[in-house]
Amino acid sequence: MTHLPLSRRGFLGAASALAALAAAGLPVSAQDGGLTIAYNIPVQSWDPTTGPAAVNPVLQSYYLAVFDRYVGQAPDLSFEPGLLTEWGFSDDKKTITMTVREGVKWHNGDDFTPEDIVWSLERAGKPETGNPIQFVWGKFGNYKIDGQTITADVLEFEPTLFKWMAFLTGYVLPKKYYEEVGAEGFEKAPIGTGPYMVDAFEQGAYVRLKAFPDYWGEAPAFDTVTIKFVTDAASRVAEVESGSSDVTVNIPYEDYDRLIAKDGLSGEAIPITDIGMIFLNDIEVMTDKNVRLAAHHAIDKQLIIDRLLRGYGVPLSTLEAPGYAAYDESVTFDYDPDKAVELLAASGYSTDNPVKFTIQTTRGFKPKDYEMIQAIVGMWRKVGIEAEIEVYEIAKHYELRATDTLAPAAFYNWGNSIGDPSTSTGFAMFGPSPHSVWDTPDLIEKIGPLFGEADEEKRIQGYKDVSKYITEEGYVIPLLQYVMPIVHASSVNVVPYTSGDLLPQAMSTS
Repeated sequence: MTHLPLSRRGFLGAASALAALAAAGLPVSAQDGGLTIAYNIPVQSWDPTTGPAAVNPVLQSYYLAVFDRYVGQAPDLSFEPGLLTEWGFSDDKKTITMTVREGVKWHNGDDFTPEDIVWSLERAGKPETGNPIQFVWGKFGNYKIDGQTITADVLEFEPTLFKWMAFLTGYVLPKKYYEEVGAEGFEKAPIGTGPYMVDAFEQGAYVRLKAFPDYWGEAPAFDTVTIKFVTDAASRVAEVESGSSDVTVNIPYEDYDRLIAKDGLSGEAIPITDIGMIFLNDIEVMTDKNVRLAAHHAIDKQLIIDRLLRGYGVPLSTLEAPGYAAYDESVTFDYDPDKAVELLAASGYSTDNPVKFTIQTTRGFKPKDYEMIQAIVGMWRKVGIEAEIEVYEIAKHYELRATDTLAPAAFYNWGNSIGDPSTSTGFAMFGPSPHSVWDTPDLIEKIGPLFGEADEEKRIQGYKDVSKYITEEGYVIPLLQYVMPIVHASSVNVVPYTSGDLLPQAMSTS
């Protein structure tokens, strides 16, 4: 068997994780009847409703194994009952009505009740709680419970409320237990209503999950699931190739093609709702429209997809990807290095006098992320842009973005599993949003009214119009829609989710 050589850093990271597993008496082999997954990001918090971790799309796979959302979502992104079985607005859009599922238990044996729903929604709507999506949850109040039915007043109309109930921070937490143990106690011993319970957790190394016998839905196929935190891509390749892990994700595409050709390994690679993009911050040279447009025109996206991603990817011109509600294929942005040179010259820049700025990126978090930025920096250099690469961890990106202190350019992958434009173009480009770093008044004025637009057709068209405007002004650089590579043992069936979620409860034995 051929093994991919590991970098020293990658090897040490994998070795420390394996040592922690062995010390805890946990299986380091995938041959024990359980399931072992090598995942690309560690759990940062066990409260899926507060702090930066709550809006990290990649962490949702952990949360969805342990907790349930108000509204569920199928692999194709269609909505389905979750802890709510029915939901909707009144005809006049002044109230909402929700029906709560019966017969559900919390992991500690307590009964799940409508009070848990109301408490979770009210908690999410309070600014002091620290829910990053408070500006959605806070638009509803005056909750009333009648049996399994909950009603509430619409304080400010939010057209995407029930979509958010199937998205980031849309989880129900246990009122009684949380109030007993507090935030610190919950972090140490989290409980949910999901298919798995947290059985063991070692910060930075692994989490072991155990099937919840009283789960209200279909019982998961595996009694135990060990998820190793393996941030280095080469180490994840070694994990699945050696058989130490049954499943891994987000590895280089050349390794994906090589591994799925081997006996005993299979793979899935489907377009997902994640897009690769470069945030531009309205600071320093990025206040110059010529610089922004030149930086975009100089990037050959298809060449990057073909050369670095082996064709796995779809080039984009806006932050709306195919399948999103406001995707408009008529909005395009050409690769045109000559135009880039012309634009830079108009602002006094050239290869002899290049414009200079920093671009930040992760390395190994997504397939070929760092290599893509290296290639882009090379393309920029040819037209008169000298960019310095700064590598950071994904957690640092969230910290800098939330405080509006990103570099003039920063690579990121944006997840939008509900496909709504408010949760892509809206939050990414609306200055007051904690997820945006572009703060110019023109965009605030154009996007702001769309958040509360009750006419759905007018709302979607409004986002199409603002997406076109953003492209013309060069306020962001969309790169591509990702194809997510999953490699797994042929003895394991994996159901890929278009959202990019990798759910252990959606895996079974062949």
